[in-house]
Amino acid sequence: MWIHEFKENVMMALSAITGHKLRSALTLLGVMIGVFSIIVVMTAVRVLQKNIESQLSQLGTNSFQIRKFPGAFFGVTDFEKFWRRKDISYGDGVIAQERSTLARSIGMESDFWGGMATSRYGKSPPNVRLFGETPGSFPAKNWIIGEGRVFMDHDLDRARKVCILAGGLAEVLFPYSSALGEEVKLDGIKYQVVGILESKGQMLGGNQDNFAIIPLTTGLNRYGRRWRSLSILVQAPNQAQFEDTREEIRGILRAARKVPPGEEDDFEIFSNDSLVSQFQAFTLAVRVGMALISSISLLAAGIGIMNIMLVSVTERTREIGVRRAIGAKKRNIITQFIVEAIVLCEVGGLLGVALGVLGGNGIAFALQVPVVVPIDWILFGLLICSLVGIAFGTYPAIKAANLDPIESLRYE
Repeated sequence: MWIHEFKENVMMALSAITGHKLRSALTLLGVMIGVFSIIVVMTAVRVLQKNIESQLSQLGTNSFQIRKFPGAFFGVTDFEKFWRRKDISYGDGVIAQERSTLARSIGMESDFWGGMATSRYGKSPPNVRLFGETPGSFPAKNWIIGEGRVFMDHDLDRARKVCILAGGLAEVLFPYSSALGEEVKLDGIKYQVVGILESKGQMLGGNQDNFAIIPLTTGLNRYGRRWRSLSILVQAPNQAQFEDTREEIRGILRAARKVPPGEEDDFEIFSNDSLVSQFQAFTLAVRVGMALISSISLLAAGIGIMNIMLVSVTERTREIGVRRAIGAKKRNIITQFIVEAIVLCEVGGLLGVALGVLGGNGIAFALQVPVVVPIDWILFGLLICSLVGIAFGTYPAIKAANLDPIESLRYE
């Protein structure tokens, strides 16, 4: 019985909306803008969050990184503090390697150059990165050798002119044969290819496989050690020993860099999880702020809905009298008008959700990454619409139910 009554009320609500198109459209606009502003921001944040998490997954399992500067600057304001720190030197990394008893692998890296790579077959785009690495970087960076070998100790000891190519760059420079054993020219210097990494594909609209790697010592000899801070990459044996390994490395570096007891570290330690948490904390303020702004819009929309419902009560006074005369109870009238207010809000909410998801995923289309549909925020937005309908439709519904049936039948 109640299902039939609810269905009838919904149909009457839709009929009332279509019967006053302009008035309904103006009312729906406020709800639509409020829901749209919530969904578009939450969708955009979710797109960025998922892709930042994917980008950070380049660090291997149970790995962390030590750098002079934070891994990300979300919410950071005191930049001068980081500039004043001592650079992380090659010696710091060697001390960590020699003294650590828990780490599975420890590597060092630096970014040396960016430009065009050439081979006897052709040239690459002018955005190839050149990194200097040690053997311990490969497991920590989750790099897997597809062909050839990783760097050996004698490559670093002798600062040999050898390199390892990312899979995508190898295909560009050597489209007809394997790059292994061939020579490539990077920044005017020829390097022999001793290894090729497995491809990882696209990330954030860019190619993850567009870089070359040389022994770190080779790069330091060519590009200089002065004013250069390295990154130290550490992989723990397992998740259970992750925290112990991090604290061990932290203690070793504090001693090596002579950080006094009680003072904060003069370096940053971060992992995938810590950077994602930092990003989430930074975007929390954005999400809360947008929710507050959207609530103002929904409040204004709710007031508009109350006005429309009060006008509707006046216009349908005779109809209410007829319904009461043939046996409708007060609760039936209240239910009818509250359902109409909810349907009015939900129609605007659905339009706002659709536009919000499309707008938020504009970032995904621009970055050429998978789209995101924030189901939780969509349900939350529609729930808010229902609450707005109930809150602002209750007074007009009660007013309609309390009309005198006889006076209502006489109303012209």
